[in-house]
Amino acid sequence: MNESQVFERLTSACVVAVLVIDRAEDAVPVAEALLAGGVTAIELTLRTPAALDALRQIRRAVPGMLAGIGTVLTPDQVKQVIDAGGEFAVAPGMNPRVVEAALAAGLPFAPGICTPSDIERALEYDRRLLKFFPAEPSGGLAYLRAIAAPYAHLGLKYIPLGGLTISNMADYLREPVIGGIGGSWIAPRDDIRAGEWARITESAHRAIVVRNSQREARPA
Repeated sequence: MNESQVFERLTSACVVAVLVIDRAEDAVPVAEALLAGGVTAIELTLRTPAALDALRQIRRAVPGMLAGIGTVLTPDQVKQVIDAGGEFAVAPGMNPRVVEAALAAGLPFAPGICTPSDIERALEYDRRLLKFFPAEPSGGLAYLRAIAAPYAHLGLKYIPLGGLTISNMADYLREPVIGGIGGSWIAPRDDIRAGEWARITESAHRAIVVRNSQREARPA
């Protein structure tokens, strides 16, 4: 898939489970648990040594899951993501060197933004899907509305992460500029470690129920 196809699939999924995996053997069970609950997109964070191996296993064994990598901080990591079969990559910030490496390699890439200057740097690279991070600590929806307003005519979409929960995700999903939401609450690190697959499936299902309710509430 090219970048537009990947991002279309990502925004259609709308809910992205952000995972911190400590043991690669947990990768397939957690992906299957999420899929059983209706979540079809995941971001595996490069915060543990197991992340890339976990990605390989998910890509091989759970083809129904759109699997990408987050916390991509260096150009070298862009290559590692591609070699491991990552379908997209995400960063917490807007690092031109990392964006350039991703574009050169053909890796669908969403940089992180938190200020108007970040958005304008992203636009220099024609980035139209942006990670808003950290969402809640930065001021949440009120802040995002303010910084997104000058660029609304450009059709940018944002995926907020950081502080989102089952309690506030509906508020975000009602906003036209939101392309999806992400969060680690769907499959917390401790639940993955403990093999709480049924609990993760239930959390995923609850998130999808909220997503669907917001879609049904939108005007045709």
